[in-house]
Amino acid sequence: MDPNSFQAGSPGRVVQIGQAGLAYWAFVPAPLPPDLTPSYDLIRVLSEADRALGELAGLGRALPNPHLLIGPFVRREAVLSSRIEGTQADIADLYVYEAEQRRAPHPPAPPESDVQDVLNYVRAMEYGLTRLKELPMSLRLLRELHAELLHGVRGEQATPGEFRRTQNWIGKPGCTLSNASFVPPPVPEMLESLDGFEKYLHGGNRLPPLIRLALLHYQFETIHPFLDGNGRIGRLLVTLLLVHWNLLPLPLLYLSAFFESHRDEYYDRLFAVSQQAAWEAWILFFLRGVAEQARDATGRASRLQDLQRRWHDQLTHARGSALLFRLADSLFESPVLTIAQAQALLKVTYRSAQQNVQKLVDAEILRAVDESTYGKKFSAPAILEIIESPRS
Repeated sequence: MDPNSFQAGSPGRVVQIGQAGLAYWAFVPAPLPPDLTPSYDLIRVLSEADRALGELAGLGRALPNPHLLIGPFVRREAVLSSRIEGTQADIADLYVYEAEQRRAPHPPAPPESDVQDVLNYVRAMEYGLTRLKELPMSLRLLRELHAELLHGVRGEQATPGEFRRTQNWIGKPGCTLSNASFVPPPVPEMLESLDGFEKYLHGGNRLPPLIRLALLHYQFETIHPFLDGNGRIGRLLVTLLLVHWNLLPLPLLYLSAFFESHRDEYYDRLFAVSQQAAWEAWILFFLRGVAEQARDATGRASRLQDLQRRWHDQLTHARGSALLFRLADSLFESPVLTIAQAQALLKVTYRSAQQNVQKLVDAEILRAVDESTYGKKFSAPAILEIIESPRS
């Protein structure tokens, strides 16, 4: 890390660690909040983000059964957040793997693909939403989320649930501390920075909540307190705080799609804060992401609602049973299933479950994923298309 790239006025300090040929430089961020003077552009973009977020919150409160739509949103975020870190799994992979886990007497071994990483993200999100009912967002909860995120996957050697005890760094594959592009604070300074982070998290502040979120996300990523999984935890933090601060009634907004599609700018904006105190450019970028993803989530939720209504109309005209409606609605929570899962859901005989699944196949709501005799899986392609499409 080049100490000369950090300009006067940088929101932190560069410290040298070690001596002679073993020395390296690290950056220690100053405590939040910085001294900000909002510009007209910042006020305008904040207003747009607040409006888009308010519309999404209103939709979430008006949904008759919102929890049927939460599953797809959480899983889309899990896929995209993990993809930023280099995983290749997609939504269909995740749902098929979850169906396999529910079917097998013992969960299958994690596949060589990255599905287990993505599934852990889902579990961490669900765990965080549950824990926030009894524990405020805190360093303790962040450690618990980290333990969920890295449980049983290739990053498990990175001390799940514990803040790092050694130095880490950011840079191109194969780089070292001496030529890393960015080095977070050493462990003693990291612990001090985390203490300040938690105090700002819990303390009152005159800044609007979305701007506070932008500051907290930057600060967490800059402290980089874990050996692995910092990016995913930092993105989980945003969604969980939106719910915890009552900005959204449900976890409907996620920024990973925006960050993934603007990956270079995302990292550049974060680094520019540390190097040049370019707070406004970072906050504007963050707020544009909130506005764009809130509109995207509103569009996807509306499309899923419309699809559910069309299916209800279709099944009503076909004089479908209450069981068939329940099975169709369950697909919004998990659009891949087996006959055995349908049997457990409907509490009927295997033969009855098979008949109800076949009715949805005949109605072109379900489609067979494979041709296996035992444990054949079926998917709802219309739901997957809405979730996976690049734009709402």
